[in-house]
Amino acid sequence: MLTKQSVIGLATMGVLSLAAVPAMAQVTAGSQEVHAYVGEAFGDDLSDRRIDGRVPELDDDVTYGLRYGYNFTDSWGLEFSLGQTNSAVTGLAGGDIDLDLTTFDVDAIYHFNPSSRFVPYVLAGIGYASADLDRPIAGTVSGVGPVRIKDDSGFTLNAGVGAKYFITDNVSLRLDARYRCLDKIVDRFDDSLNTFETTFGVGFQF
Repeated sequence: MLTKQSVIGLATMGVLSLAAVPAMAQVTAGSQEVHAYVGEAFGDDLSDRRIDGRVPELDDDVTYGLRYGYNFTDSWGLEFSLGQTNSAVTGLAGGDIDLDLTTFDVDAIYHFNPSSRFVPYVLAGIGYASADLDRPIAGTVSGVGPVRIKDDSGFTLNAGVGAKYFITDNVSLRLDARYRCLDKIVDRFDDSLNTFETTFGVGFQF
């Protein structure tokens, strides 16, 4: 059975293997793009304190969402992304707790070789992240005593690299890998999270 990592790996090889196809104009000034994507989000420690002697973590899980981009020039564009990760808090004495993470990003994107079918790019931007815990995290923190930690929201920064391959003048396949910093997603004893995302998507340009 194929795992999520295997699917992403096969998609990567597939996109890279298409780079040898003859070039033709693709990303152009004034064009717009809409993308749907799915992939894997890799978590990090959730808190700067131990709860019941353990540090809770944001689990690795599937992430998915939509992106809209506007290209001001052949190379430069602006992209808006709305993403959802249905994850969980692990490492708790009482068992895992479901956590849904919603992110909204605004990114500047720079396309290399925009006149080709195969278009690598880099991007970076800022956004907002909101967490939804299934129930509060309850336990004991050394030096503090019993605590109940609820979900919260905060800013997020992201930067990444990727590539688009246009299978027609309007339809593209896209592979994306990015680093994401989450300011906080819980309301007490929070710690900034350093996470990573790898995604594969399909886009339409008009």
